[in-house]
Amino acid sequence: MKGIVFLGDREVALHDFSDPAPGPRDVILEIKASGMCGTDLHAYRRAPSGKDPSIAGHEPCGVVVELGDQVSDREAKIGARVMVHHYDGCGVCRHCKTGWSQLCDEGPIVYGSGQGHGAHARYMRVAAHTLVPLPDDLSFLTGAAISCGTGTAYGALKRVGLEGDETLVVFGQGPVGLSATQFGAAMGARVIAVETSPERRQLALEKGAHVVLDPAAVDPVAAIRELTHGEGAHKVIETAGVPAARNAAVKGTRKWGVACFVASGGEVTLDVGPDLTFRQVTIMGHWTFSKTGQADCARFVSDRNIDVDSLFTHQWTLDQGEEAYRLLDQQRTGKGVFLPS
Repeated sequence: MKGIVFLGDREVALHDFSDPAPGPRDVILEIKASGMCGTDLHAYRRAPSGKDPSIAGHEPCGVVVELGDQVSDREAKIGARVMVHHYDGCGVCRHCKTGWSQLCDEGPIVYGSGQGHGAHARYMRVAAHTLVPLPDDLSFLTGAAISCGTGTAYGALKRVGLEGDETLVVFGQGPVGLSATQFGAAMGARVIAVETSPERRQLALEKGAHVVLDPAAVDPVAAIRELTHGEGAHKVIETAGVPAARNAAVKGTRKWGVACFVASGGEVTLDVGPDLTFRQVTIMGHWTFSKTGQADCARFVSDRNIDVDSLFTHQWTLDQGEEAYRLLDQQRTGKGVFLPS
């Protein structure tokens, strides 16, 4: 089979790989949709490592086509429609046992991130315990989104405890930020979206944002306060991953409010007294979700009939990997997805 790999310095290639065979506790998936994620750009942009590249893609969704000889019917069945919690761990530490394999005390394997082959190929081998059922009424595209970016947004909103009478600000309207905007509106909150790209500001309006702000044209903190009677937002989600956005996210949070950093990497500089302590602001970091949280997100999307498919503005075949990541690198569009089959 062929799989997309990152070579470094923004080079993408389609390499030949043997079709995977399952280990005793593994399953083989036929990938129906493999989402593109903003965190892919870290591997896409970094310098060449000199190591043999592995298949990219950490938003897998597909159908079980083969089982390891120790996989029970309760764990997986041929033909099952599934998502993947894209981490494997030791299985015995308290984090693994509670479904948070990415926090494994022994160090996790992250599928599609250089530690294990990912989903930008026709087939993928994963540990059976990583499977999360995909509800029958949800598409494979929606399942791929929930498997990382969209599920991360849902998890962050649950972490901050968003309520329907609150104002939510979402910094960054890439796929994760758009998902937070869409879910926040579905939860009943008033959503203010902050984004430099005009294309993504328009997408935010389509996903339910009540107000969009261009931080290149206005002071976002002043604008947020003006829109909230001088108080600031109850809850703020930061997905842009740049210092200015993180700083504004905290300063745009009201007294007793919560600011959540979702984007990985980057720094923030704060004056702890006036920015944080003297206003009783809570800051938290959020990384993806547990296996249970992933299933909860799928159920929420199904029950509320949320159109997650509309987050996808581009669909690609595997031989279009170079073009797909060149476009993603511009950070102006909605979500992209590969359809390997």
